Amino acid sequence: MTTHSKHMKAANEKFDRETLYSVADAVKILQGLSKGRKFDETFDIAMNLGIDPKHADQQVRGMTSLPHGTGATVRVAVFARDAKADEAKTAGADIVGAEDLMDKIKNGEMDFDRCIATPDMMPIVGQLGQILGPKGMMPNPKLGTVTPDVKTAVEAAKGGAIEYRAEKTGIVHAGVGKASFAEKDIIENINAFIETVQKARPAGAKGTFINKVTLSTTMGPGIKIDLDASADQAKAA
Repeated sequence: MTTHSKHMKAANEKFDRETLYSVADAVKILQGLSKGRKFDETFDIAMNLGIDPKHADQQVRGMTSLPHGTGATVRVAVFARDAKADEAKTAGADIVGAEDLMDKIKNGEMDFDRCIATPDMMPIVGQLGQILGPKGMMPNPKLGTVTPDVKTAVEAAKGGAIEYRAEKTGIVHAGVGKASFAEKDIIENINAFIETVQKARPAGAKGTFINKVTLSTTMGPGIKIDLDASADQAKAA
């Protein structure tokens, strides 16, 4: 016989798993269920897209900043020298270096969440492709993480800029805020992220682009989202 936790039982009484809810209604339900937790849960969004990422013209990937940030502490490492290294430090980078940083990473020292590099550092960073690549941390000019403007890149990373990328199954995941955020702020973050992904529709995508959207918290259940209802509420707000 299947048993459920008190939180799951409470969740099942709050909503119907088969019903589609607006973003606003889903946020209200999940915030209510999050009360009493011993930590500040993260709001997560999962978007099932009608794409096949194996094809180059159907890949969905990018970087975006949410209106109210993510609430997460992001440690940033920057590959830079001289004046650019000083610029990165002033902007708030946690780790700055060149060959010395490369050696640390090769030795397994990766105490950071985002990696940025100036263009002249790419011959060094390129040697770390097999380490940074699988972790999704390889600097990329298309994402703004290979740039001479390290100040802007570091500030964006520290301010809550997030990278999104469709997995092999065509699903995009992202953390879009904390349960402690004001309800309005979470809703605005979620709507902004959905709009960003909608605008990132690749040329090769045919038919329905967004098949399903699910919102959840770290320990909470997944709630299915009605995009049309959400759009109507956003316009009325």
